[in-house]
Amino acid sequence: MAKSAHKNQLAPGISRLSRSKVFSKRAAYKVAKESKPVATEAPAQGEHKSYVKNDLVVALTAKRNVMSQALEVRKAKATHKAQRAPKLRQSITPGTVLIMLAGRFRGQRVVFLKQLASGLLLITGPFKLNGIPLRRVNQAYVIATSTKVDLSSYKVGAKFNDEYFKHEQVAKLTGTEEEFFGKEAQKKAHPAHKIADQKTADKDVVAAVAKVPYLASYLASSFTLSKGQAPHTLQF
Repeated sequence: MAKSAHKNQLAPGISRLSRSKVFSKRAAYKVAKESKPVATEAPAQGEHKSYVKNDLVVALTAKRNVMSQALEVRKAKATHKAQRAPKLRQSITPGTVLIMLAGRFRGQRVVFLKQLASGLLLITGPFKLNGIPLRRVNQAYVIATSTKVDLSSYKVGAKFNDEYFKHEQVAKLTGTEEEFFGKEAQKKAHPAHKIADQKTADKDVVAAVAKVPYLASYLASSFTLSKGQAPHTLQF
């Protein structure tokens, strides 16, 4: 706040006049400012006078703005570490009944068969009991229970690897109505060889489940929490 006379104060420290009013009353803008002459150096003998504007020289030789770094996308640092499959949890062994926590079959109980080379778990429903086919699951999204199916004499086929579960390349649709509603529209059928593989893989698992009373109905039922139940206090 600019200094003002005592009569121009509403209260001590509070001026009656605004800053712009005080500035106009002082009329400091009417006083002409003296401009100091700028000393220009004469070009030395033998040197040519440059006719390039100084602003252009400054623009071309200026350092890069620090703020522009935020717009740049940094390249990922190249790593030479080999990607290894994660270790299998001690609570998960062949025949362990798992509870799915995510995906299409979340809340369902499945039987663990083996760990694949990628670190994913190979599981089955079996399909005959709960409709869950052979699938790959990340062990981070399952709960291992204390219930086990005796698969000591069961041997998983070598063909059930990561390559077996890769999606087949399908020709893209052009977007015409005939492709969706016309005669050419066909429902994609499940491969016959995978249906046969499912039956072969589940044959011994279903037989082992049938030996334990009530285990088939246990696998067919879904896992739920009742009101007041805390999952961290449960013993699976």
